[in-house]
Order: sequence, then C-alpha cells, then structure tokens
Amino acid sequence: MTVPVAPVATQQPNAGNRQAFKDREKPAHIRASNITAAKGVADAVRTSLGPKGVDKMIKTADGNVTITNDGATILKKIEVMHPVAKMFVELSKAQDVEAGDGTTSVVVIAGSLLGAAEKLLEKGIHPTTISESFQKAAAKVVEIITGMSTPIDLNDHEQLLKIATTSLSSKVVSQYSSQLAPICVDSVTSA
Repeated sequence: MTVPVAPVATQQPNAGNRQAFKDREKPAHIRASNITAAKGVADAVRTSLGPKGVDKMIKTADGNVTITNDGATILKKIEVMHPVAKMFVELSKAQDVEAGDGTTSVVVIAGSLLGAAEKLLEKGIHPTTISESFQKAAAKVVEIITGMSTPIDLNDHEQLLKIATTSLSSKVVSQYSSQLAPICVDSVTSA
C-alpha cells in the first residue's frame, strides 16, 4: 500500500522566525485557478455577444430575476467570489466608463488571451516571457490599427452622423439611432 505524499516544502534559509515555506507547485496551481476563474467569467458572457447572442436568466439571492443578453448587465448581476473573476467584472466596468461600449468584448478577449497563455504555460514557457510577448503584440496591434485608421474631419457633418449611427446600433436605443445621432453630433460639435 502506498500513501500519497504532499509536495515537499522547503524552508527558506535565514528566514528568522517567520518560517517561510516555499512550495514549488503552488504558484502553478494558483495560476491555473486564476486562469480558470477568469475564463469562467468570459465564457458566461461569450454566448451573449453578437446578433445571435442568447439571453441569460439571472436570479439574485433576494429572488429577483433578470433576463438579458447584455454582457455588462450580466456581469453586474452575477455574484463572483474569486478575486480574478472580480477583476474581470471590474475590467468590464472600466471599459464602460472609458468607452461606453465593448464591455462584453473586453472580457471575452481577455479570457481568450488567458486561454492562450494557459496553453503556453503548459508547454513550459515562462510567465515572464509570455507577458513580454503579449506586450510586444499589443504594441504591434496599436501600430497596425493606427495604420488602418481613417482621419476624421470634424467639420464633415455627414461623416460624423454615420459614425454616431454606427456607434448607437449596438445599444438598446438602436431603433432610435436616426433621431439620436444628430443630437449626439450637435452636442459634440457645438461644445
């Protein structure tokens, strides 16, 4: 009969009275737990994204029921306990404050990036290398998007109307975008 043995922990030299122990497997387990929690939040809103997004029914502890396919609403209503999952909810809120849109997309993209990082970690690539590579990729993305961008003439009223109408098309008010777009453009250009 064999008895399972816990991973060996080693005491840090010169640790004094603190008795600090180092478990070599613990960081990998923590990383995996963090990635799993974050991907869980991303997966919860992934299916609500896009024109074929499905509704979610959320029942709160006090019995209130909300049915929505809006990722921001889903993230506001769900109760998450894991610290990294909470960070994803905060990421969505920050995106809403900064841009007013893309709250679901930012969580889905971040979840996908963590999924890719998880595969790289499983191949033995060091986390620092993965992080540095993501930073280089982000810089390249900014360069490419800047090259693809089209300058906007703030005096071209028709172009601004098209931009406002497109922006409003993903919102609940999309059916009123033809009336709201001129109001938005006028409020921005008159300021």
